[in-house]
Amino acid sequence: MEGSGGGGDHFILVHGLGHGAWCWYKLVPMLRAAGHRVTALDMAASGVHPAGMDEVASFEDYSRPLLDAVAAAPAGERLVLVGHSLGGLNIALAMERLPRKVAAAVFLDACMPCVGRHMGVTMEEFSRRTTPEFFMDSERMVLETSQGPRPALVFGPKLLAAKLYDRSPAEDLTLATMLVRPGRLFVDDAMVKDETLLTDANYASVKKVYVVAMEDASFSEEMQRWMVDLSPGTEAEEIAGADHMAMFSKTRELCDVLLRIAGKA
Repeated sequence: MEGSGGGGDHFILVHGLGHGAWCWYKLVPMLRAAGHRVTALDMAASGVHPAGMDEVASFEDYSRPLLDAVAAAPAGERLVLVGHSLGGLNIALAMERLPRKVAAAVFLDACMPCVGRHMGVTMEEFSRRTTPEFFMDSERMVLETSQGPRPALVFGPKLLAAKLYDRSPAEDLTLATMLVRPGRLFVDDAMVKDETLLTDANYASVKKVYVVAMEDASFSEEMQRWMVDLSPGTEAEEIAGADHMAMFSKTRELCDVLLRIAGKA
């Protein structure tokens, strides 16, 4: 999903676990109406991407659509990367690889890693703060990949309703139950486990803003602010009344926050 506007910024939007470019359908026209170019991406084996998750060998392969999009951006174009939930790890990798291309990075209720620790630290902390019962009717599975058996997860409709879309319109929850696909957290991936991957010279040099969804029933406000504290210098914004899917529950408020961030980048 791509389109161009005038001379504004270019927002690149990255979804979270099991989701796809479709989850930005309300936000994209708002940003375009404000004069910006917007690209909503499917990571590998997500949304309408043709691969199956069992075909995705690594976190780098999963992130490839984003890495390619950032690399292909013309010189001088101001990119604003927006990563939601697990998508925070995708944009972190792009920031490390291509920091000069990124004017600002927005972590929307997202996994935001820090320099000096591996990217999986945020997921480890989430696991520490929750119980297995959190995932309710979600389906766990084992995928046979080229790297051997790997765990995957499909969000169940009850989990979606209670923990992710609890303040979002019923239509958007229904859409999600039809479109979510199996997702992987890649906690066993060598790149995600690499404590030297993210550097001060690259990742930490990019302007970072964390957008806190104040009513998230899955990623608590405390958990979100813990990630902000791990990366000194990160700015924080809040969206009151937003559930985990702020792009559905508080679309206009999210758009306004993104436009403000882009204006200051």
